Order: sequence, then structure tokens, then C-alpha cells
Amino acid sequence: MSEIRAEAVLPTQELRDDIPFYTKVLGMRMDMIYPADDPSVAVFSGHGLRIRIDRHADVPAGRLRILCDDPMAFADGKTTLQAPNGTQIDIVAIQEPLVMPETVHSFVVRRLADQAPWIIGRAGMHYRDLIPDRLGGSIIASHIRIPDGGPVPDMVHYHTVGFQLIFCYKGWVDLVYEDQGAPFRLHAGNCVIQPPEIRHRVLFASDNIEVIEIGVPAEHVTTIDHDMELPNGPPNPDRDFSGQKFVHHKAEGAEWAPFRVPGFQSRDTTIAAHTANVAGVHVVRRDVGESTWTRHASDILFTFVMEGRMVLEGEGRTPHALEPGDAFVIPPGMRVRYSEPSEDIELLEVSLPGVFETTLG
Repeated sequence: MSEIRAEAVLPTQELRDDIPFYTKVLGMRMDMIYPADDPSVAVFSGHGLRIRIDRHADVPAGRLRILCDDPMAFADGKTTLQAPNGTQIDIVAIQEPLVMPETVHSFVVRRLADQAPWIIGRAGMHYRDLIPDRLGGSIIASHIRIPDGGPVPDMVHYHTVGFQLIFCYKGWVDLVYEDQGAPFRLHAGNCVIQPPEIRHRVLFASDNIEVIEIGVPAEHVTTIDHDMELPNGPPNPDRDFSGQKFVHHKAEGAEWAPFRVPGFQSRDTTIAAHTANVAGVHVVRRDVGESTWTRHASDILFTFVMEGRMVLEGEGRTPHALEPGDAFVIPPGMRVRYSEPSEDIELLEVSLPGVFETTLG
């Protein structure tokens, strides 16, 4: 196969002024220069970039970003430079820090019947936003579906996140994760957490697969890893990823215990224990006894109605009759009651942190 190269073209007024800047200040290599008697074109390469500076180019001066581990050590501590040809150079960290916005608390009820739009997102998946205001950017909750099953056009990738949950609501999906062995099938009622920067890939989905995905913060970077092949080996299921461990929770065989809200019971997914209490995930169902008014002290408390019906009462608020597909967020300190639950009620509750205080009455 013949060699193919790509290069960005930038203008210049005087090439002789640009040569020392691009070679000495930016540390790039000069690969070509011509004509010899009065140079007007030079090609530089470095840092994964190839640029052509041309005195006859009628193009804007442009802007370059150089990413490095220590921006302060690259150009004597300068993070913004301007080349003689007018090009602006930004020196930035190769790993942008994860910014966790302060939660803007609000009472949110999102009903499936309100016909919130489905948006086509990554890999052709359909996304429905369950927390429109995203609590100030602190969390994103998405109802995701793939109408037509089969191979998923996904690539090995990872997310720069503080916490991420995938709960299979309906159908099944085949997944593979870094250091977790062979691909496996995530069935309805089961979930995984994707620790920060664990490489993974969605392989195959059933018809009408639906999942609930929680990400913290709301805006986070997804990076494609073109080099890693999955599955990799040997497996290392106890590996620590930024203080968190991979969890594949299965409903079959899970233990049920009294829930924090009277009149209900829950199965703990063990996610709080595996994330050092960053987050907790419970599946909740009806139990004996009556529900009562409660307040909670969690920073974020999100709930999705998977099955059955109930009425969400909030002090000073109009009661909301909830059905499958509905979701709600209760701010800390707000007095609420889960009333009139049907016998088949099933809720998915996600909290940050995982363990928090609930006050009755």
C-alpha cells in the first residue's frame, strides 16, 4: 500500500521567524524547507502533529493544542503562546481533571407518558434524559434502548467519570470489560458498574434492549482506545480502578433485607462496598407494613420505576401517580412518602453516597 500522510496548513509572513519558534520553543522537527535561496515553505512534525507553514497560503493563522503530562514544564510555564505567524498555541494537560460540580438540588419527576424525546446517540443507541436539569451538571441519568437487536457498532472505549452504572431494564446485552475475562451476558434485573477508565465494549444486544445508565458528573469524556483488544488477559477481577472495583450484580441468588423506607425491602447490589461508598444501588420491592413519611441526607437520590405503580407524595407538592418508565429525584431534607404501592412495585434507587441517614416521620 502506498504511503499516505496528512498535514495541517498554516500561513506565515516571514518563515525565518517561525523556524526557531516551532523547533526550539515547541520542540518540533523540521522535515522539509524550500526553495533554498528564499524559503517560503517548511514542514514540521512532532507531538503527533504534522504542519506545513506556507507563505503563499491564504488561510487563517489557526490554533494548536499541545497536550502533555505537565503543562507548566513544557514552555517555561507559559500555557498560551503566539507564534510569529500568528498561530495561537495552547498548552493543556493530557489528562483533563475530572471536575465534580456542586449539586444543585431540585425535586424532579420525569414521566414516560410526557413523551420526552428520544435522541439518537453514540453507536446508534436511543437516549431519553431522565433528569433534564442534571442537578447542576452533577449527574446524568439516561433511559437507553436499542430497538433492533444484533451486533452493536461499538469500539473499545472508556469514560473519565466519578461513577457509572449500567442497569439492564429489559432484554439482554453482551459486554466485555478490561481484566474481567470473557464476554458475558447482562440480563434484565442485573447491573454492572463501570469504574473510572475501565476499557469496555458493547458487543451484541437483544431486540428491544433497554438499560438505565447513570453517570457522574453529567458531562464526562469518552475516549476510544484503538490499541487494546478485549478480552485481555489474564483476568484480574480484583483490580482497583481509581478506588473502585468492577461489579456484576446478578438478581438470581441476591439477598433481600428491610429497606430504609418502611413497607419495602431491597436487594443490595454491593456497589457501595466496591466503590468505597461513592454510590449505592438498590432494587426495591413491596414488603409488609405501611409506608411512612421520610427524609434523607443523601446528596443525590435518584429512583426509576421499573414495574408496578405508586403515588409519590412530597410535603407541599401535588402528589404524582407513577408508572413504569417514570423517574424522580428527591432533594435532601425533603419530606416524602411512597404511598399506594402496587404489589408488583419494583424500583431502582441510586444514591450518592452509598450509605446515608434516613429519618422517619
